[in-house]
Amino acid sequence: MAHAAPASGGMTRGTPDVFSPRVHKAARYGIPVVLGLVYGYWAAANRRGGGEITGWNILFGFVTTLAFIVLCIAVATFAPLLKRELHSLVKSGFAGAAIGFLYSQTGESVLRSAVLGLVVTAAVFGVFFYRYYTREDGAGNRLR
Repeated sequence: MAHAAPASGGMTRGTPDVFSPRVHKAARYGIPVVLGLVYGYWAAANRRGGGEITGWNILFGFVTTLAFIVLCIAVATFAPLLKRELHSLVKSGFAGAAIGFLYSQTGESVLRSAVLGLVVTAAVFGVFFYRYYTREDGAGNRLR
C-alpha cells in the first residue's frame, strides 16, 4: 500500500490544533461552568443524604457551583504563569480540596475529609508534575 511521505523537515511533535480560537474560548469558560454545575449538584445531593430537596439545599448547590466555577477559572488562568512545581501544586491542591469538600458533605469527620483531600492532592500532583516535567523546560516553556 502507498503511504504518504512525511513533510519536509521531519515529523512534528504535538497534536494539531483542529479547533478555531472561538471554540477554544468557548471551552475555556464552558468547561468550568459544566463542571461547576455537576459539582454543585453533587455537593447538594451529598449534603441532603437522600432526603427531600429544600430551598436551602438548592441555594447551597448554586453557591457551591458559583464558587467552583470562579476558582476553576482562576486556577486555569493563573496556574500556568507559575513554575512547573507550583503549577502542579496549585492544580492538584484545587482537585484535592474539591474532593475533600465533597466528602465532608457526606457527614464524615473533618479529619477523614482532610486526609482524603491530601491523598488526592498527592496523586494528582504526581501526574501533573510528571506531565509538566517531561513537556516543559525549567522556565516553563514548552519543549518542541
